[in-house]
Amino acid sequence: MKKLFLLLLAPLCLSAQSSDDALFIKKIADDVLQNGKAHDLLRQLTKDIGARLAGSPEFTKAVEWGELSMKNLGADRVYLQECMMPNWNRGGKDEASIVAVDGKKINRVLDVLALGNSMGSGGKAVKAKVIAVANFAELESKKELIKGNIVYYNYKFDPTNIEPGTSYGQAGLYRRTGASRAAKYGAIGVMIRSLTEATDNNPHTGAMAYNDSFPKIPAIALGGYDADYIWNLSKQSSFEVSFKTNGHFLPDAKGHNVIAELKGTEFPDQYITIGGHLDSWDVNEGAHDDGAGVVHTMEILRVFKALGYKPKHSIRFVLFANEENGLRGGNKYAEEAKANNEKHLFALESDAGGFTPRGFGFTIEEEKLKKMQAWLPLLFPYGTTYLKMGGGGADIGPLNKALGTALAGFDPDDQRYFDIHHARSDVFENVNKRELLLGAINMAGLVYLVDKYGL
Repeated sequence: MKKLFLLLLAPLCLSAQSSDDALFIKKIADDVLQNGKAHDLLRQLTKDIGARLAGSPEFTKAVEWGELSMKNLGADRVYLQECMMPNWNRGGKDEASIVAVDGKKINRVLDVLALGNSMGSGGKAVKAKVIAVANFAELESKKELIKGNIVYYNYKFDPTNIEPGTSYGQAGLYRRTGASRAAKYGAIGVMIRSLTEATDNNPHTGAMAYNDSFPKIPAIALGGYDADYIWNLSKQSSFEVSFKTNGHFLPDAKGHNVIAELKGTEFPDQYITIGGHLDSWDVNEGAHDDGAGVVHTMEILRVFKALGYKPKHSIRFVLFANEENGLRGGNKYAEEAKANNEKHLFALESDAGGFTPRGFGFTIEEEKLKKMQAWLPLLFPYGTTYLKMGGGGADIGPLNKALGTALAGFDPDDQRYFDIHHARSDVFENVNKRELLLGAINMAGLVYLVDKYGL
């Protein structure tokens, strides 16, 4: 079937672009699959450095590694762009347990993680009855019961969404705003079901934010098995939970975007940006999120240099700082671009893992996307099945707001991504080398076409 589809698309490919484009993208693919360094670079980043929370010494090491690595890859210029980052610290092990059921004392330990940017429990445990709700509507219906208690949100991923990213977006509201919405009614702590459908008990962290109008109460995420246990228990018993967290903010820390450039031969003052974010959460190696995006970016630089490609436009390869809990790197990059009156033609981000390529989503004018869709036959042999409206990335989004830059986000298959996203299981061993390299091939092919034909 795939071969038949390619045969049907072949005439379109030949009529849309010269065979030179197909040949050059094949050269990209051959070189990446035979000589690609993305997997090796990812091993260095994850195993030699590890977790890279913004503000941590490990993040500083990652910046140094990124700068040296991109120099070694032969960029025309490599430099650091300073930004100040929030410096949240977990402060120690997060602990939680069920301590009483229907008045009888027990001690069932729960696997939990404090949510990123959350404030700790003040050096002592929060202990109270649990009010379990499925969603915000049920919270409102039980608001008279909330004061002095702990709220548990059991909002699950909607399994009918074929793209789990849609479910993540829906459930993410509970992680981001659930604490303050419960504090509004007097809750002294919040627990949430982790944002995943994974069939394990790994809790998933991630950023939350407080509404300054209400108390800043501690907030934790439960692993899947414990989440089910708590929810089922709430249907038949009254119970108490005790948990202790230690999260706190230190003064903002100095951080950097790492930027490498290939100078354009025809339009050196017009920029194409490719990037991923260098920071990760503190509980894992950040292999898929976003080590994969980092090494995708670096691999495109490597293969362009290896093939002697001379871009028309200047291409920037950016390892962004602080995407996870502040977006300071992406905002700084756009701020500097606007201040310098730079023209940014296009920006592409990889921040959805190193899985098998599926396509690209765009934030762009309709007529420009239609033009780009004629390129699909050139990318299809390597895994790209669509070029569709709707996409981009957190770090490049500020470019669009500041300068109107056209954006695209690389879309790998995401059926497994949220099993490990922000969890301790996001480690190097869970990244497949071939899938990772295929992502770099598709991204490089798209950038080549944008550089050659413009928008």
